Amino acid sequence: MAEGEVRSERRRRARIAVVVVWSARIVGLLSIFSVFAPAARRRLEPMAWFGLPVEASLVGTVILATAGVGLMLLATGLRRRKRRAWQLAVLMCVVIIASHALGRHPIPPLCVAVVLLIGLLLTRREFDAVPDSVGRFVAVRLVVQLLAAGFVIVSAMLFFVRPSFLVGRPSPGEKFAHAALSLIGVEGSVEFRLDWYDDLTAAVGLSFGIGALLLGGYFLLRSAEPRPQLSAEDVAGIRALLDRHGAADSLGYFALRRDKSVVFSSSGKAAVAYRVVTGVALASGDPLGDVEAWPGAIEAFVGRCRRFGWVPAVLGCSETGARVWAREAGLDALELGDEAVVDVATFSLQGRAMRTVRQAVSRIKRAGYETTARRLHDIPETELATLRACVARWRGGPDERGFSMALSRAADAAADPEAVLVVAALEDTPKGILQFVPWGTEGLSLDLMIRDPAVTENGLNELLITDLLAACRGLGVAQVSLNFAVFRSALERGERIGAGPVARLWARLLRIASRWWQIETLYRFNARFAPAWVPRFLVFDAVRDLPRIAVAAFEAEGYGGRPPALLRLLRK
Repeated sequence: MAEGEVRSERRRRARIAVVVVWSARIVGLLSIFSVFAPAARRRLEPMAWFGLPVEASLVGTVILATAGVGLMLLATGLRRRKRRAWQLAVLMCVVIIASHALGRHPIPPLCVAVVLLIGLLLTRREFDAVPDSVGRFVAVRLVVQLLAAGFVIVSAMLFFVRPSFLVGRPSPGEKFAHAALSLIGVEGSVEFRLDWYDDLTAAVGLSFGIGALLLGGYFLLRSAEPRPQLSAEDVAGIRALLDRHGAADSLGYFALRRDKSVVFSSSGKAAVAYRVVTGVALASGDPLGDVEAWPGAIEAFVGRCRRFGWVPAVLGCSETGARVWAREAGLDALELGDEAVVDVATFSLQGRAMRTVRQAVSRIKRAGYETTARRLHDIPETELATLRACVARWRGGPDERGFSMALSRAADAAADPEAVLVVAALEDTPKGILQFVPWGTEGLSLDLMIRDPAVTENGLNELLITDLLAACRGLGVAQVSLNFAVFRSALERGERIGAGPVARLWARLLRIASRWWQIETLYRFNARFAPAWVPRFLVFDAVRDLPRIAVAAFEAEGYGGRPPALLRLLRK
């Protein structure tokens, strides 16, 4: 299929998904409204608990309302063209049609539901996203566990209650039936003297029922989240691309993280490395390889996302990369921040602008600190083992921050022989470490910045960076990429004289956020070295996906996310 035909087919499928999604939402909404239609209210007496029609407590109407809500919730899965969402949507349509036909509900929702069902059946081949292979087993287990727990708790509330709370002497069978019906919001035969206890048992049962429905639906519809891994063949392919085109992107080497997967173009001349987090396929930086072959890698990546129902997103790509992503995949781009790149040839500690850095470096040197900057293949393994132990001890735990600009391993000469390690020592004891990964053959990109928490002197990081820049000529390095400053331009605009109220407010909010995420701190620190600011972008499919992408990015970067217990459950 030609490139133009591929894009045309992609647009056609996107239009079909949009029509089906909105149709599902409309049918679901109309079904919910029909439960409380005036005709229904005229036929039934008011319900005391919710102040809604009694019909809302009947089994048939509960099923209708549940199907309507379920159809609205399924819209997201239908938008990702998930096969399992399509199957459930068909089931919900059948339930809604049957409920309307048998329950004499308003006719318009019935007609719309019939049209949606026909549309779903005609477009069944469009919904081909592969579901999570273990999702249905987890969903069934959770539903059974929650329903059983709710049934036991409500039964206990009925059996171990004071007799004065109940009207008459209901049999054990009636109590069990009442507990079971409470899970779906239906009132049983047990009557209560106290309204608040009646409401409490109903609320407990319905809460477990709704929880089972929502959690079961989530795990049933969730996208597959495979364990990220790079095979030996993948690593060899990535290294070959980096050898030929590694100078194009300072983030390229981070594709060798061990918690990433990779997809290559059909020609093998380009690739996209990514990791799946909460249903979002997060890539970082530009595609690897020849720019002319990027479209093939992008097509393969987007195709894989479509196949598994993932949301595609790219963190920190360049302006050129953002343009290619937008052109080839129809994605949108948002400026995320700026990368600080220092030119070794022009960097100097002289001048008024560098006074603060110069003083910090002089002060820390007077305290007796010394540095060394060497490539890993030049450092003895015994020393590397000592430095790895220092990094693990200073980090204080398994949690690590960084994804788009972090390699997730330190002082590994076997895997990264050309990486540069800068060590600050006091009386031959390591106190601070920087690790830089190769950026082509004449550049370095900051990977790790860590220090002994016991160090109280200021200026240690300034010493490490300036001594690295001084050693770059001997290492054959012409440019060095430092930290990434998120929303740097927004902070800078907010500081300008004459900045508007919106710019000042946005800058102020970023400063408040800096108390937790060091947004302004990193910007100020990077600015000390007079770098060139290179804009980086976030690439995404739709604005509605941004909150989900933000959650995935936070988890990938190590700033929070799902608890370990949930992750273990998802990966079983």
